[in-house]
Amino acid sequence: MTSERKITANRANAWASTGPQTTRGRARAARNALRHALSLPVSSILALSEEVEALAREIAGPGANAATQELARRVAEAQIDLRRERCARHKLLSAALANPHYDNWREKMAFIQSLLRKNAPDLPVEHLRPYLNSKPQGPYKLATILSQETERLLALDRYERRPLSRRKFAVRAFDEARDCNN
Repeated sequence: MTSERKITANRANAWASTGPQTTRGRARAARNALRHALSLPVSSILALSEEVEALAREIAGPGANAATQELARRVAEAQIDLRRERCARHKLLSAALANPHYDNWREKMAFIQSLLRKNAPDLPVEHLRPYLNSKPQGPYKLATILSQETERLLALDRYERRPLSRRKFAVRAFDEARDCNN
């Protein structure tokens, strides 16, 4: 038998995980998939459709039948989707690395909060100023960027999983069809 405490906790967790409740929150959540335009099908973007067709012709080879061309098109669509996702990740990291004002603000905020505790050491502001005005450099900057952009990078990883899977299955189907034709 489930305890009353467990039932109450389950209800609270279910209530918390139902998504946004406000109109504004729902509108924002509805736009999440469009942030990088990675949820749009390749066929809906004219420039990418042309790239898919060119890549599919290259994969299928000259004189390929319609079935082989369709299988090659599936491989090409997944490959172009994968390239779009990786390009979005590259843009995110490149912009952050190129930004000379990129700051380790989370670390600094945690440090400031630690100084505001009751038993915190009494440090003169002159000693803190160089730290608070410093900017991360070199490998430390990359580590800071990766730690601060984790959520956005994880979102991009989720976008990457689908085309990777689609490409894997499309390549298998293409190879099987090509083996049967030979």
